[in-house]
Amino acid sequence: MEKKTPKSIFIEGPISPEKIANSIAHHQVKTNIGAHDIFLGQVRADEIDGKTVRAIDYSAHIEMAEKEVHIIRESAFEKYDLTCMHIYHSNGIVNAGELCLFVFVSSKHRNDAFDACRYIVEEIKKKAPIFGREIFENDTHQWKVNTD
Repeated sequence: MEKKTPKSIFIEGPISPEKIANSIAHHQVKTNIGAHDIFLGQVRADEIDGKTVRAIDYSAHIEMAEKEVHIIRESAFEKYDLTCMHIYHSNGIVNAGELCLFVFVSSKHRNDAFDACRYIVEEIKKKAPIFGREIFENDTHQWKVNTD
C-alpha cells in the first residue's frame, strides 16, 4: 500500500471565515459523526511595553512543522475515537482580529472531540517549529513568546 502524503497545514495569510464555514458544511453528509469541536486561534492586539500589536508575521520550518503536526495528528487518532480532523495554521502576516489557527475534530461523542481538540492545540504550541514575530503599530517588532 502506498503511503499517502499528508496535505499541508499552512495557509498563506489569515484563515478565512469562509474556509471554516466550508469545512463545517462538508461534514453534514458524514452521518456517523455526533460531535465536532473547533479551536480558532485569533491574533490579539496585545499591549506590550506601551506598544500595541497590529499583526503577527508567522514563519516556520515548514517541513519539520508538517512532520511534527502529522505525528500529533496520528497520536490524536490513536488516543481518541475520532472520525475526522482538520488542522490549518497561517504563514505570513495575520492582522490583529484575524484567525491564525484552525483545529476541527469530529467524533461519535463529544468528550472525544473536546479532549482531542485541546490535546492537538497544546501539542502544536509545544512541539511544532512555528514562530511568530509581533509587529507593533509603530512598525517595530519582536519575537512572540507563547503563553496560553
